[in-house]
Amino acid sequence: MTRKQRRLYFVLAGMSVLAVAVALVLTSFQDSLVFFRSPTDLVESPMPAGRNFRLGGLVEEGSVKKEGVRVSFSVTDLNETVPVTFEGMLPDLFREGQGVVTEGAFNEEGVFVAQNVLAKHDENYMPPEVADALKKSGEWKPGTDN
Repeated sequence: MTRKQRRLYFVLAGMSVLAVAVALVLTSFQDSLVFFRSPTDLVESPMPAGRNFRLGGLVEEGSVKKEGVRVSFSVTDLNETVPVTFEGMLPDLFREGQGVVTEGAFNEEGVFVAQNVLAKHDENYMPPEVADALKKSGEWKPGTDN
């Protein structure tokens, strides 16, 4: 084997190892990515059960029901509504009509099971994703810009 062939084999082997490493990194990133969706986005392109993502919108008026530490409510973007369940302590600012971002996945019955619930932190702030979804739906209230 000549020197050039040996060098070529080392370069090819190095590139193969690098390609495998990049593939492993990209695969691990894909598993940890969490996408944001509004209720209207979910009607247009549903997420499969068990796939984690963030659901944002407004807590629908009259939808909050508490049963001990289990809370069920609906998230709406004023076009579509998604039922949500959560077990745990809700943020102090969580209430009906306020902006909320939940993180979790759909179960087999089509109910969003939240693992985290984030409420807006003051009356002038709304998560950018929620504000964009409300603007897209045409239901944005002027004066609530973030």
